[in-house]
Amino acid sequence: MSERATREETVNVVWSGNWVAERLGVALEGGDELGDLLGLALRRNPKRAHLLVSNVLGKHVPQLPSVVHGAGYELGERVRALLGPQEARRAVVLGYAETATGLGHAVADGLRDAPYLHSTRRPVAGVAPAGGFEESHSHATSHLLLPEDRDLLAGGGPASTLVLVDDEFSTGNTVLNTVRALHALHPRERYVIVALVDMRSPADRDRLTAFAAEIGARVDLVTRAAGTVALPDGVLERGQALVAEQEARAPASAPPSVPVPVPAHVTRVALDWPAGVPDGGRHGFTPDHRTALEAALPAMAERIATALDAGAPDRGDDHGQGADGDRDRIPAAEHDRDRSPARGQGRVRDQGRVRAPRRVLVLGFEELMYAPLRLGTALEERLGARAEVRYSTTTRSPVLAVDDPGYAIRTRLVFPAHDDPADGPGDRYAYNVAGAGFDAVVAVVDSTADTPALHAPGGLLARLAEHTGQVLLAVVPSYTPTPVQEPAVLPEPLRGPDFSSYAPDEVGWLLQDLSDTELEAPTEEREEAIQSGGAHYAESLPVEYQPSPAYQALFTAALETSAARIARAVGTVTETVLAERGPRPVLVSLARAGTPVGVLMRRWARHRHGLDLPHYAISIVRGRGIDATALRWLAAHHDPADVVFVDGWTGKGAITRELAAAIEAFEASGGPAGFDPEIAVLADPGGCVRTYGTREDFLIPSACLNSTVSGLISRTVLRADLVGPDDFHGGKFYRELAASDVSNHFLDTVAARFDDVAAEVDDATKELLAADRAPTWEGWAAVERISEEYGIHDVNLVKPGVGETTRVLLRRVPWKILARRGAGPDLEHIRLLAEQRGVPVEEVDDLPYSCVGLIHPRFTRGATGADGRAVAGGSPVADGGEAVREA
Repeated sequence: MSERATREETVNVVWSGNWVAERLGVALEGGDELGDLLGLALRRNPKRAHLLVSNVLGKHVPQLPSVVHGAGYELGERVRALLGPQEARRAVVLGYAETATGLGHAVADGLRDAPYLHSTRRPVAGVAPAGGFEESHSHATSHLLLPEDRDLLAGGGPASTLVLVDDEFSTGNTVLNTVRALHALHPRERYVIVALVDMRSPADRDRLTAFAAEIGARVDLVTRAAGTVALPDGVLERGQALVAEQEARAPASAPPSVPVPVPAHVTRVALDWPAGVPDGGRHGFTPDHRTALEAALPAMAERIATALDAGAPDRGDDHGQGADGDRDRIPAAEHDRDRSPARGQGRVRDQGRVRAPRRVLVLGFEELMYAPLRLGTALEERLGARAEVRYSTTTRSPVLAVDDPGYAIRTRLVFPAHDDPADGPGDRYAYNVAGAGFDAVVAVVDSTADTPALHAPGGLLARLAEHTGQVLLAVVPSYTPTPVQEPAVLPEPLRGPDFSSYAPDEVGWLLQDLSDTELEAPTEEREEAIQSGGAHYAESLPVEYQPSPAYQALFTAALETSAARIARAVGTVTETVLAERGPRPVLVSLARAGTPVGVLMRRWARHRHGLDLPHYAISIVRGRGIDATALRWLAAHHDPADVVFVDGWTGKGAITRELAAAIEAFEASGGPAGFDPEIAVLADPGGCVRTYGTREDFLIPSACLNSTVSGLISRTVLRADLVGPDDFHGGKFYRELAASDVSNHFLDTVAARFDDVAAEVDDATKELLAADRAPTWEGWAAVERISEEYGIHDVNLVKPGVGETTRVLLRRVPWKILARRGAGPDLEHIRLLAEQRGVPVEEVDDLPYSCVGLIHPRFTRGATGADGRAVAGGSPVADGGEAVREA
């Protein structure tokens, strides 16, 4: 046994995962180092019961700064050795918020010459997102990418390597989502995945291997340790019950009922942070920034050390106690692996008597991990044997605290958020700090978080002062990129008959005309490119579906049958909007499915109330956001508070979420404020919005066709070589399809029934305005369940509802259709299209929608025959490509 292993075994004979393992049967299976690196705790999270608690990350467990930085630096050196010096210089390192921002930065240090960027959950004024992705199991799921240099993610082009860094590699879903999103923007030949531990199951490993083959890229893995987490059946429910039981027993983990005043001995330290050096990698951190920071660290550590000495209280035998007065009771440090040199061996003689060195904690703040970590390493070197320096950070994640040696999170401090977060106020946490015997805490925050809430009674500083004799505050200036300048002239909307078959007063299209550009590609080719990450769906257009005589007859019959039903929904949603957003709302349809609905709402307002409402169509693209230029145009011509966004129907609510995130990011980047992201829809079967005409999932004939029921306009296009930063998104006008156009026939047929349904609309509107219309998100839950039950593992490939299922059959490569047992005429066109494409229709129970369309998972052109019909069976994966390699 090595000297280190012997020492660690002596220091910590109880594994900090025993408590969870014994009660839930969770086990770590793998090498011996897993137990040294990881403990276990329980999450307060409805998606995952357990939390792997790293002993070397510096997030939840206070650790020596040199150990934390060294863990990442060593991984970076291994990546450099894998790539070679020349390729390492072209690499770009991307770390994940919140927990891996510091780790990713340390990996970039180990590569030496690589720029660094980390994702963020904090929108920043002046910086428009360059992309984003979802982390499905996280407490906060949405990640933004906000590089100041928009070319940073492109690196050295396809030949450059993207290095993705996370603290743990648990399922691989987050990495797959990231690579899929970024590969669509900047395809490249190689990716390196870096983590402290790889805990994926064999099935998860196979998924990454298959994905790498699909996109034709090489994917390498660099980890410190590997294994799996054994989870017994029902562990999520049992874990939630155990959390509830423990929290009922331990109310002391909550904030104090009487706010504790901020003590007088909180001292502000002027760091003199180097000018021009960012506080972290939120907007990018270059090798030049690294050089400047390294040169400034010793002087900043000296200032902190001086402040510690100046403010150090008299240290009698009882000083430095925890809240319970027990100096040697250090629950959080029992499993700190390298603490023995500072306990019992590193004592200092002072005038003939022996006294223990001071214990100092450098406490970072959520995503701000690297700056306090490097201040900690410099302070550790500066103080030497005079003090034991530890490092950890606060966090957004709620975790159960249990004061037991076999549990990784021994104590918890709770305090209010102090950085005015975009998602509103809420609790934040510092783990394993209370009762840990720290004589001093150096709290490091960025200037954005240096708010009155930080200094208020009951805030972070006051909570820290309950457990230490000295609190220092060091503020790092938040880096603010230069805001994007507004264009001098904004483009004007397009109108019919020059663009679309609608009358010019019916809608103004906030699009640019790309009618003369060849954008169409065969459906199978588009699907392969989209799923492989080689292209985004908005970069090309499907070949416009031309209905057969049988299908055209079905549309006509469906329109006659459902016209009154649609008119009733149009009237109900319009009256609701007028009642709540009146008196003259500006209708802005989400092109293109929302456009016919917006026109009908405008017609209803004119027919019933004599109102001539402005109406525009705007582009929103999943994964890319809303057209910012179009929003600026709207703000320049109308009050943003009057704008009501309109769509046809909701599926799982992806666009609802996309719009809310896009408006938030637009305002955070300096765009005009005041837009309400709530969407008004004709039908809301997914339970995703509060303004709707109906929540029934029924056939809306405008969903049956493409451009020929939408003013002969294509779906919107967003491609970098066609759409500049000050352009509207693009669209095509298919003039050549005029003979098949039924757009105005659809509008006229529905509008002719307005008087017939007026009384029903009045009753329905009165009932809705008095009802609880809060979104239930029932549809989203069903989509997540279906994605897992059918082995798809990607909610983007599950399209719920009649409208979305129709789109799958017309524009994508369908795999199968799920139809609610007993669904009637609303699915006749679905069954006809499915028969034409050779797609099986499976009758199922307990479906909140009439039907759900499943896109062929892991699609390649082998998934369809030469005639475009679906091949029965599983989900083939393309041969060839580079395999996933472990390094």
